[in-house]
Amino acid sequence: MLFLTVPYAEKDEAKALGARWNPTKRRWYVPDGVSPAAFAKWTGKDGEAPADAKGGRVDSYQGKTVVGANYIALEHDCNPFEACEQCTAALAGSAWLKARQALSAGAGGLG
Repeated sequence: MLFLTVPYAEKDEAKALGARWNPTKRRWYVPDGVSPAAFAKWTGKDGEAPADAKGGRVDSYQGKTVVGANYIALEHDCNPFEACEQCTAALAGSAWLKARQALSAGAGGLG
C-alpha cells in the first residue's frame, strides 16, 4: 500500500482516481493493482509524505494540521507522560510541563 497525504479539499479527486480510505490509519492510500503515477502530487520522494506536509496530527475534516497550544515536537518517539532522559531537558520549564503539572494536581483531588 502506498499511503498518500491528501488534503480534505482534494479527497474527491483522489477517490475518483482510485484511492481508498484506510480508517485505521486515517489516511488515503493507493490499493494494489492501481498505478501510483496519477497520485504523484500526494506522495513525496520514495512514497514519503510530500515535503510541504507539516508534522502534527491532521484533522481530516478540515485538512489542517492541528496541535495544542502547549505542543512541543519531540526528537524521538517516546511517551511524554513517562520519564525520559532525552526529553527531560526539552520539557523543563515549558508550557507543556506546567500544563501537565496543573492537570496532575487537579486530578489528585478527584479520587
